Formats: sequence, structure tokens, C-alpha cells
Amino acid sequence: MPRNQEGASLAGSSFPLQPTPIHISDEQLSDLRARLKRTRWPLGVGNDDWYYGVGRSYLEELVDYWLNVYDWRKAEAAINRYEHYQVNVDGVPVHFMRKSGVGPSPVPLILTHGWPWTFWHWSKVIDPLANPGAFGGDPAEAFDVIVPSLPGFGFSTPLRNNPDMNFWKIADLWHTLMTTILGYEKYAAGGCDIGALVTGQLGHKYANELYAIHIGSAQKLSLFNGDRAWDLSGWHPIPESVPEHIRAGIISLDRRFAAHLAVHVLDSSTLAYGLSDSPVGMLAWILERWAKWSDNDGNVEHIFSKDDILTHAMIFWVNNAIETSMRVYANANRYPWTPAHDRWPVVEAPTGITFVGYENPPGISTENRVQHFLSSDRASWYNHVNVTAHDRGGHFIPWEIPDGWIDDLRRTFRHHR
Repeated sequence: MPRNQEGASLAGSSFPLQPTPIHISDEQLSDLRARLKRTRWPLGVGNDDWYYGVGRSYLEELVDYWLNVYDWRKAEAAINRYEHYQVNVDGVPVHFMRKSGVGPSPVPLILTHGWPWTFWHWSKVIDPLANPGAFGGDPAEAFDVIVPSLPGFGFSTPLRNNPDMNFWKIADLWHTLMTTILGYEKYAAGGCDIGALVTGQLGHKYANELYAIHIGSAQKLSLFNGDRAWDLSGWHPIPESVPEHIRAGIISLDRRFAAHLAVHVLDSSTLAYGLSDSPVGMLAWILERWAKWSDNDGNVEHIFSKDDILTHAMIFWVNNAIETSMRVYANANRYPWTPAHDRWPVVEAPTGITFVGYENPPGISTENRVQHFLSSDRASWYNHVNVTAHDRGGHFIPWEIPDGWIDDLRRTFRHHR
């Protein structure tokens, strides 16, 4: 039974914190408009195919929409349909969104986003997870859903006193939030991208206090350890014997992530001078990831509407979060992960894993994706109890295939509640 800080049961009682709706001032919105109007554009010639990065014509279209059509107050009202809280966790400012569970015994569940995500990327799954009965599900599978902004992201800002923040330090903060501040004796966790590493670390260090975890990938927690963490290929040349279609897939994958990892691990603060000053520059940098990483058939608006794109961008911009959000990569390398114990599997908590087709490794189909993982050296790291692969879906799993993510997560926790 979850308990509050005084040891009293939370069941049937009010939440131990008072909500604070999010709000962006009119002054911030006016400053944004002025900056957008003063944008000095690069020439952008010869880049209609986005070979050199984001194309100018679409970015101009998006910025014109930002200035003349987009309505932040409408987005703000939608976000404030949920409870929002601001807390101090061991000196770190933490914002989280909450939807209380509707069912006989909702399990507390903390969901952790990635980069360039925001907490709002969970907005398509929070209602069905909290109130499954309203969506044709079983009320007995309800969760009390906690959705924080990573420290240095969104409204978990400013991160003035923790320039060393990384995924395994965030896991400690999350555990303190869930147990000491919110008073849960045991809880569940889920996450994707950086959030999968945070969640994996919870399942490694705090397994006894978790029901289970569900993640959108299954990397080793040592992923960013080593001298060349910015190089996805590990500096290994592509063997000449590799079939041409697999070679093309490897190159495509490298192009998708190489600059992102290299800059964020090596030069995030240098880039941040431009992106913190120019909303168009910031938008371009994160737009490229949303466009290149989602399973959108060549049109980002198949997944993210203009309003969606700009709402997420606003959450970064108004909080001046771009530098501290990017630095989480460099800090994963600068302050390497070290194990809390030497037992195997490394992640002892029961683990569910969702794979998506757009991120299938070169030469691996969805049909054999699960077996490919099970035969890899990553599988032994996890106490995996539920591994699923979907034909569709890209990097932003709960946004792109919310129904699939919900079904997978429920299946993981069905026998671990």
C-alpha cells in the first residue's frame, strides 16, 4: 500500500502535493514574436531535398504558422487539463504532470521521456493508462500516472546547480520523488530513449522497490561509457562483404544519428549559444530529429502536426532548456555509469520491451527482431518478461503508436502488480 511521508496510507486520501498549473507570461510570448520577426535567414539554396539538413522552405512555412496561426493559450489549456506539480528533489527543480488512476487499486507509474521529447509526448497514453475502463479496458489495470520533465528539460528548469546531470543521477531523483516525496512503497516505471536508460537504471539499482519496468529499447546501461561514445559505428568500417542493401541501411542509420550524438556529446554548449538566442535555430535543430527519427513516410506532419511541433518547441523555448537538455548526453559520457551491484541480469526488475519497425537494425525484419535481440549480448542485461516488435512506429513510440505501447505495457505489468 502506498504511504505518504508520515507513513499514512495514500489510498482513499488526497495527493500529498498541491497542483500548480503551467503558465507562460504574455511578456515571454511577445519576446518570442519579436525574435521570430527579426530572424535572419541563411540562403538555404540547393537544399530542397534536405541533404544538408532542414530545408528552408518548410521551416519558413512553419515559422509563419508560429507567428500567425499557432495558439499557445489553446495548447496551454489542453496541457492544464492534467494536474501539474513543481517540487524540489535533493536541490533539483522537478516538474511533473499527473493523472490519478481510476480503478480498485491503481499502481503508481512514472513515465520518462527522452530527447528532443517533452513530458507532453506521453499525452496520448496517459488517459488510457490511468482510466482503462473509459477506453474499453479493465479498471483493475489502472495506473496512477506520474510524468516528469527530465531535469534541465521543459519546466524542470532552471538547472543552475547541477551541471553534471545525467541518466543515472536522474534515476536516483526519480526514486526519491516516488518514495520519499510521494510516499509510494512500490511503483512501476516506463521510458523511451534517455528515459529508457533512466528506467533501466531504476530497474538495476532499485529492483526490490519496483513492480516492473517497460522500455522502448534495451540498450546496455554502459552505452555512453568509453572514449568514443559520440560514434555510433564504434569506428568500425563496413565490411566489403556486406550486401548492398544492408550497407545502405547502415549508412542511413549512421546519417540519422551521427551528427546528433557527436554534437551533443562533444559541443552541446557551443551550439546552445545560437539555439538559446534564436527560436528558429532551436526549432530547426529539434525539428530535424522529429522529421528524421519518426516513421512518417517522408512527411513529418504525418506524425506531428504543425501545432504538435510548435507546442513541443514552445516547452523547450520558454524554459531556455536547450543547453541543459542537450548536456545530458555529454554527462552520460563524462560521468560514466558504474554498476550498483554485480549480479546478473544487470537489470533485475521484470522488464518489458517494445521494438518498432523504423528502428529495425539493417538487415533485420520485424518478424525476426525479437529473436535478434534475444540472441544479442544485450538480452542478458535484462530480466525480460515481455518483448514485442511492431511493424510501424519510430523513435517516439508512445506518440506514434500509442495503442501498441499501451498494450505492451499492460501486458508487462499484468503479472507484476
